[in-house]
Amino acid sequence: MDGRRDGAQVDRYVFDFTEGSMSEKDRLGGKGANLAEMVRLGLPVPPGFTITTDACRYFLAHGEEPAQLPDEVSTHLARMESEMGRRLGATAEPLLVSVRSGAKFSMPGMMETVLNIGLNDDSVAGLAAASGSERFAWDSYRRLVQMFGRTVMGVDGEVFETRIEELKTERGVEADTGLTADDLRSLVESFKRAIHAATGRDFPQDPREQLDAAIRAVFTSWTGERAVLYRRQERIPHDLGTAVNVQAMVFGNLSDDSGTGVCFTRDPATGATGVYGDFLMNAQGEDVVAGIRNTSPLAELEHVSPAAYVELRAAMDRLEGHYRDLCDIEFTIERGRLWMLQTRVGKRTAEAAFRIACQLVDEGVIDAHEALRRVTGQQLSMLMFPRFATDSSARVLTRAVAASPGAAVGAIVFDSATAARRAAAGEDVILVRAETTPDDLEGMIAARGILTSRGGKTSHAAVVARGMGKTCVCGAESLVVDVANRSLMVRGEAGHILHEGDVISIDGSTGGVFEGAVDVVPSPVVDFFEGRTVPDEGAAEVVRAVARIMAIADDARRLKVRANADTPEDAARAVRFGAEGIGLCRTEHMFLGERRELVEHLILAEGDAEREGALEALRPLQKQDFVEIFRAMGDRPVTVRLIDPPLHEFLPNLVDLTVDEALATERGESDPGRRRMLAAVERLHESNPMFGLRGVRLGIARPGLFAMQIRAILEAFVEVRRTGHRGTVEIMVPLVDSVEELDLVRAEALEIARAHGEDPGPGEPVSIGTMMELPRACLTAGAIAGSADFFSFGTNDLTQTTWGFSRDDVESSFFSTYLEKGVFPVSPFETLDVDGVGRLITLAVSEGRARKATLKTGVCGEHGGDPESVDFFHRAGLDYVSCSPFRVPIARLEAGRAAVAARD
Repeated sequence: MDGRRDGAQVDRYVFDFTEGSMSEKDRLGGKGANLAEMVRLGLPVPPGFTITTDACRYFLAHGEEPAQLPDEVSTHLARMESEMGRRLGATAEPLLVSVRSGAKFSMPGMMETVLNIGLNDDSVAGLAAASGSERFAWDSYRRLVQMFGRTVMGVDGEVFETRIEELKTERGVEADTGLTADDLRSLVESFKRAIHAATGRDFPQDPREQLDAAIRAVFTSWTGERAVLYRRQERIPHDLGTAVNVQAMVFGNLSDDSGTGVCFTRDPATGATGVYGDFLMNAQGEDVVAGIRNTSPLAELEHVSPAAYVELRAAMDRLEGHYRDLCDIEFTIERGRLWMLQTRVGKRTAEAAFRIACQLVDEGVIDAHEALRRVTGQQLSMLMFPRFATDSSARVLTRAVAASPGAAVGAIVFDSATAARRAAAGEDVILVRAETTPDDLEGMIAARGILTSRGGKTSHAAVVARGMGKTCVCGAESLVVDVANRSLMVRGEAGHILHEGDVISIDGSTGGVFEGAVDVVPSPVVDFFEGRTVPDEGAAEVVRAVARIMAIADDARRLKVRANADTPEDAARAVRFGAEGIGLCRTEHMFLGERRELVEHLILAEGDAEREGALEALRPLQKQDFVEIFRAMGDRPVTVRLIDPPLHEFLPNLVDLTVDEALATERGESDPGRRRMLAAVERLHESNPMFGLRGVRLGIARPGLFAMQIRAILEAFVEVRRTGHRGTVEIMVPLVDSVEELDLVRAEALEIARAHGEDPGPGEPVSIGTMMELPRACLTAGAIAGSADFFSFGTNDLTQTTWGFSRDDVESSFFSTYLEKGVFPVSPFETLDVDGVGRLITLAVSEGRARKATLKTGVCGEHGGDPESVDFFHRAGLDYVSCSPFRVPIARLEAGRAAVAARD
């Protein structure tokens, strides 16, 4: 099946479930492709058909569905009616259908679903007669009118929920199941009146009109606010569109021997094997996901519906074996008969991802390289976050369902808007709801964690939180969430009430909810990387899984991984985390603190003698810094960047100094030293220092500064080599624009190096290269390579200069607008801009190596630790990436994944 991504006309838009397979997700969407695959496997799937993503893209591009679509729908609907022996809208035994979205990538709860299409004032009686249950028929009709009114006709869902709650209160019942057929009939009439009042239109009685309108509503929901927000969060392309699945209804709310549920072939939170899932008898699927009633664990289904349970377990085993992965399954039981409604490779937590990957290797299902593909650097980073201390004395409010691991501490907030607003102000918050809905997505993204009083591991809150890596605890029944009064009460403790703004802590690994802030301790995975935990029999399974996957990645990867480190402590930690060298040692960080005064002496120096004296005072301090770093790195390479920032950054603020001098003069207390300092600051002041006197320009314009640093580096290097270390040092010249700049510094460096017995060059203990961080440098890389032993791409500045962005200014001003409007899907400072910055890097590597085959190339910007960027750097042919010590394991993992992907 070949689809079009531009909304152009294609030959066909509708396919029966019998016609597709799981390989056709681009066109059939994930849900449609997987339904087709279950049909191919012979599993019991209600008949239906899929309207392709092509139709959605056409609709979004032209504002109307393709002209041929209604006829295609009619043809496939007739086939479904024939197979089911029922007709849509018939007054006797009517066929009812569901309309569900189904994009290529799972977007749980982000787009629309409408159930029970085909019911109207006439066919509801036929459904009652056919089912033998008037209550069931009116409950189904109530659900249709409610969902159609909200989803298709745009009526505020609270209108319907409020009326249901009022009626339950009037009848003295707690759950929807306590309402009678007459109650539900009255709700239908009340809902229809509410729809007319809100829209001026009646709920449509024509079943085909209902179907067509629901299909259009699903198309439109692709561009809905919450769907766009979710795609942005998950980095899903906006031009994919969604498929629409039309399927014959089967009813879990038909009788007491009917039900519905969601299950997983392994625990999506921990990866443990076993029976995991939730179900509700006498309910429809939305009841399970929405958390309207607390569910029962799947294991209890064996006693409630034994035959269906046995068949379901067999289907679960077959699907996991077929997909070779954790499967997420939705099912319905209609009067004891099992129907499979959906399956997909299930979302899982980071812990589960690593554990399941290793389990499947041990079971002979996948090989080691496939296990590496199944995990990501982002998941590894989640496992490196702190966890709660086990010896905390914090008061336990309750223990509930551990839905998504992690340790989250924050102030209670009761709605999405408040969560977003307070988080934007820098406050850590916990979103507390009875249950979440897709409309809560903004608050879920903003919050540190999510706590709900209803729902289980398959609720909306749990599924979305796991997908985002958010800490989540669900089903805290002992907590009463009172949104109106902005309070949280502990059931059974009338006087124990928490209010919005009070701090709580939630543990998504144990389900614990604590009053106040609980202390956190390092992650066991970080303990492992630090060498404090050995992955043996006594270690946690997740640590052993991480250790195993990291070994696979290290064996597979071609890219070396270095660290950005400026101190001996950072260097030592980088080595513990697996760094193979230092890719960026920023020497300007060595001039801060108590040494700032020495820099001031250098700036204020008058004449060569005074300047040389200031430089010589700095040299032994610099040398000792380098000695300690070289010792920490042992035999590993160290790239040292010569000083980069403008000198005025080491001086007092111009405005403050001017004011101080003016006030002192007014008091008659003017000081010659202050006046001298003010004159120096004024002399060095720049309107835009990012493009001013810094980097190589500073080294050329201030003779002796680079020479002092190079001497300190080489003196330290020679001293440490005498102790037996066999490392290498790479002297990096920053902010080079032209080969002539590099030649000036290189000539001086060569003279100093040879005086220390070193002859710099490729493959030698000492080499001299440049930091490629300006577009012109990349465009003239062939010439620059003639004078450079290595290139190290400074992607932070290269991104700024390519885009014309000042990072410090733009991220807090218009970046949020750019992200919302899709100018870019993610900040180019987080993930490399492959089309622009990436193209410059690729060009520079190609032309540089054409000039000098031995040219070493690497990346020293923080993009070196970004998972998506690492994949690009592998494909671009770089030799190494460098990042902060904490991100070294992430880069190692992603370098391995990139190598495996390139071999496919």
